[in-house]
Amino acid sequence: MGQDVDAREFSREDRTRYRAKVRRCLDVFARMLGERDFSVDHTHVGIEIEFNLVDDQSNPALKNGEALEAIADKDFQTELGLFNIEINVPPARIDGMGLDTLQASLRDDLNAAQGKAAGVGAHLVMIGILPTLAEEHLGYHTISPNPRYRLLSEQIMAARGEDIAIVIDGVDRLDTTADTIMPEAACTSTQLHLQVEPDDFAAYWNAAQAIAGVQVAVGANSPFLLGHQLWHETRIALFEQATDSRSEELKAQGVRPRVFFGERWITSVFDLFEENVRYFPALLPITDDEDPLIELEAGRIPGLPELRLHNGTVYRWNRPIYDVADGRPHLRIENRVLPAGPTVVDIMANAAFFYGLVPVLGGSERPVWSQLSFKAAEENFHLAARLGIEADQYWPGVGTVPVRELVLRRLLPLAHAGLEQQGVDAEIRDRLLGIIEQRCIAGRNGSTWLIEEFAHQMTLDPDRQVALRATTSAYEEQMHRGEPVHTWPTHS
Repeated sequence: MGQDVDAREFSREDRTRYRAKVRRCLDVFARMLGERDFSVDHTHVGIEIEFNLVDDQSNPALKNGEALEAIADKDFQTELGLFNIEINVPPARIDGMGLDTLQASLRDDLNAAQGKAAGVGAHLVMIGILPTLAEEHLGYHTISPNPRYRLLSEQIMAARGEDIAIVIDGVDRLDTTADTIMPEAACTSTQLHLQVEPDDFAAYWNAAQAIAGVQVAVGANSPFLLGHQLWHETRIALFEQATDSRSEELKAQGVRPRVFFGERWITSVFDLFEENVRYFPALLPITDDEDPLIELEAGRIPGLPELRLHNGTVYRWNRPIYDVADGRPHLRIENRVLPAGPTVVDIMANAAFFYGLVPVLGGSERPVWSQLSFKAAEENFHLAARLGIEADQYWPGVGTVPVRELVLRRLLPLAHAGLEQQGVDAEIRDRLLGIIEQRCIAGRNGSTWLIEEFAHQMTLDPDRQVALRATTSAYEEQMHRGEPVHTWPTHS
């Protein structure tokens, strides 16, 4: 959810001052892209994973404060809902055994955290949306005490001037309202970070946008919300609606949503930050004492705090990140399309697929986005969220094809080549990309397993809530075993 802020109220003067400061940051950022060294000696990658906390009956456990106190690890942080926490895995080099090291670190951290959190009655579950969530868990009283979350909720609700409508048509139909942004807390994701040089950023971001639909289709893990079976990756539709600051009239006028796929291919990372400033009013107009121009002209590296804070309140599915580490500025793509889970190895397989595909597509002589309309990429994305691994995707050169065929015949070889070009060990890339291959062959991912398990549980007990608890319990058991989801037992 971004950086912490203090509780406060905002005046008109705060907003005017903040707008001027953000624009000053943007001007300095433009200069930095031409004057400062953003080079990448070795590609670094990182992962963030959001979790649900559940009790012994697989219901949400509103205990993130107690869990974090028990875990006592700076890599674990609070999230929007009292039933959410997040882990930020330290970045690592991708070459050699880097992905294996990242996987081992993640697995060890999670095992340790799970043992400690269990002592306070909270179990960590990696899943896109917890099947046992109910409307009673999505109210003002379940927002985490960090002032940032309440401020965001208040600002978004004030901008809307009315309750948020959540309407999703899937296998079932969900039609409900919320008076806070807490439905967003139902969405728990995996966020993949890829460090990129400025000259490569546009091509890599365009590539990430082009494959977003494929990622969602192969990695879907969110078929249930509030007792309803909806999309295979319901998280996409829910997140787009739960943080929408527009009234119906503003939507009709074409005002852009804050959860933003985008509207065009870009030519520079600057395009994205400039769009943020031009299109989106401030939600958290908090100014810092730093003068970015003075810092730049003194030979120091500006933190650009206002630009970064504003960027954190525009929820792009592929978000640009500016950061400073070890005294050097750098850029990252934060890929936000994937749900959490089902297992650590499934997450790493999804990561390897993304990290392999983006550079090779981004470096191609005739890039995919030169043959694919941006609108088609967005339609691919939402169709994949609705239908999951059985979705069709439009792809240049092959037309509209089943996503499983597209991955097996065209994209997996490219991902292999991309990882090889980055020096990833052959055994690691074969093992991780082999999981994506087997998912596509079997037609099974987290979402298909959950749907099938729920159908089985309904034959044992037709009470829907009982079946959802049993499905969640069975999922948690398989998650802890750690085998990739395509190997999980089924009832077919």
